[in-house]
Amino acid sequence: MATFSSFKASITLAILLVLFAVHSAIQKEARMGASLLRLFFHDCFVNGCDGSVLLDDTSSMRGEKGATPNRNSARGFDVVDDIKSAVEKACPGVVSCADVLAVTARDSVSILGGPSWNVKLGRRDAKSASLSAANNGIPQPTANLNALISRFSALGLSSKDLVALSGSHTIGQARCTSFRARIYNESNIDTSFARARQGNCPRARGSGDNNLAPLDLQTPTGFDNNYFKNLVSRRGLLHSDQQLFSGGSTDFAVKAYSSNPGSFASDFAAAMIRMGDISPLTGSSGEIRKNCRRKN
Repeated sequence: MATFSSFKASITLAILLVLFAVHSAIQKEARMGASLLRLFFHDCFVNGCDGSVLLDDTSSMRGEKGATPNRNSARGFDVVDDIKSAVEKACPGVVSCADVLAVTARDSVSILGGPSWNVKLGRRDAKSASLSAANNGIPQPTANLNALISRFSALGLSSKDLVALSGSHTIGQARCTSFRARIYNESNIDTSFARARQGNCPRARGSGDNNLAPLDLQTPTGFDNNYFKNLVSRRGLLHSDQQLFSGGSTDFAVKAYSSNPGSFASDFAAAMIRMGDISPLTGSSGEIRKNCRRKN
């Protein structure tokens, strides 16, 4: 993939349009930044960063939107549609949906106070998507540390990348179904924190399943290192979050990031670049979709 600096002025305009659109979307709803960042994660973890998460189902294909990690939780598709439409008007047939996701993720983090980085461009879009690949490829909120390390390793990402990238949970919300078991059944959790979360997430399944709680209680719309401070205090909302600080091999990195926001910011930016390099379609592979929801 070529670097941003190698693209022509028309691409520069397109990237500025993305920034403007993301800024506008976040102004309307601060949570949208986290949602757009999450779309990029869920795209890259399923057959690489190829825009497949954006494809709607067809009569012959069940895509990723209906997978368990995305159903009733993945959001921001309309924002991506608006961004793609604006980009197509500025330079038609040049910027892929996969690249749009990569840039929106970077801009979302930066706008919410986090680091920025040079986004590599040149990805092309998949022509199909896989429900089963999404169900199997995206780490579950119930995953233990070994499973998380294994999944990241399979994608060429280290345990250090795992911890840094998990810091994206310093923004955004999670549904009750994702953390119910943790707040009622686990012992590695601050008692007052668990009690507070129980107030909006009933024990009984089917009751309040879609009720939301911030992944980072202190600054849910600010990109900082409070996520790691929460883990050290046993206030990770998801089981998979707290696994990063539970007496295992990643404890040291969590502790380091909790006291050094600059180190987290730089490591997060570097890890995002590495994640963006996961199995991109380039050259004659794939296509550049005109509409991110369907193949040309």
